[in-house]
Amino acid sequence: MRIWVDADACPGVVKDILFRVAERLEMEVTLVANKLIRVPGSRFVRALQVPQGADVADAEIVRLVAQGDLVVTGDIPLAADVLAKGGFALNPRGEFYTEANIAQILTMRKFMDELRQNGVDTGGPSPFSQGDQRNFANALDRHLSRHARKA
Repeated sequence: MRIWVDADACPGVVKDILFRVAERLEMEVTLVANKLIRVPGSRFVRALQVPQGADVADAEIVRLVAQGDLVVTGDIPLAADVLAKGGFALNPRGEFYTEANIAQILTMRKFMDELRQNGVDTGGPSPFSQGDQRNFANALDRHLSRHARKA
């Protein structure tokens, strides 16, 4: 099992949690981005820089992800592609995308995009909080407790 991170928009505190997990469990964590990402000196953590362009990092993650891998992303279409390949997708706020909820989440995303295109101010996501950080750490820990042993 590997952990892949859609790193361009991933909060720093989430990356820090993943760096600690990589060391503690000796698990490979790869941050994928179209800009240079600094990572700690570790044999378990690496950064993969891809060319600039819309969804280039997402496409590289989908290409590399294997069944059972975990992808940390807030990108809903990427999460859907990861699920289709048999991977797991967790957003930085600690919510898993699943086969049971991805269609509804994609539909809501499309609806909100349509509202924005028609000039409706839909606001944005709330600021990332300590509660979000705790939720992410707890969801990651539960997932790894269940799945890392099987890998």
